[in-house]
Amino acid sequence: MRTAIVMAGIKKRYGKGPTAVDALRGVNMAVYPGEVVGLVGASGSGKTTLLQCLGAIIDPTAGRIELGEEVTFDNGWLTKDVRTLRRDKIGFIFQAPYLIPFLTNVENVALPMLLAGQSYDKARQRAMELLAALDIAEKAEYKSYQISGGQAQRVSIARALANNPPVILADEPTAPLDSHRSLAVINLLNGLAKQYGTAIIVVTHDEVIIPTFKRIYRIRDGLVYEEKGEARDNLDLK
Repeated sequence: MRTAIVMAGIKKRYGKGPTAVDALRGVNMAVYPGEVVGLVGASGSGKTTLLQCLGAIIDPTAGRIELGEEVTFDNGWLTKDVRTLRRDKIGFIFQAPYLIPFLTNVENVALPMLLAGQSYDKARQRAMELLAALDIAEKAEYKSYQISGGQAQRVSIARALANNPPVILADEPTAPLDSHRSLAVINLLNGLAKQYGTAIIVVTHDEVIIPTFKRIYRIRDGLVYEEKGEARDNLDLK
């Protein structure tokens, strides 16, 4: 089976000599297209470091990363332009939507495509399609301060999907939401993963959504351990 994310032997060391800290000590992970997995661990366990390495925000010390079946890191980045790598291969969803306030929602979603060289008409058309898929198209011409927090989070999810990346990294996407909306977001991410064949890693402390993952990676002391989740396939989110 093809994979969308492979991390093999990923290490990250901060500092040198006797004061060096090994934040990651040889992480191995695989996530498949259309799959949403949870990444769970205590504060200081290495979750953020792992996400930043995978997202090409910081440099791993050693190891190998594949994104969309392309080797992107092999004891060093295989491209000189990691910004393009992030733009084309990785979508990001954060705790807060971080929408640009002077742009409309459809413009926020279209922006990554315009930066990638897409024409305005095609970028806007896909942005509208994504907003419609997320049931927020009626707010396309609104700005972020004119919509609710839950609606803004949907716009940010559409933006993450804009360039059809093989990978989406979601960092505590349900942290500001109540239980009902948290489950709604995870149900939405599962549907989008299947629809677009995207692999999604969700970093979370949210005990409400952890049981929904079919696979969970727990990180502890810089190492990752896989466990099976008791996924609920038919969540009542109405």
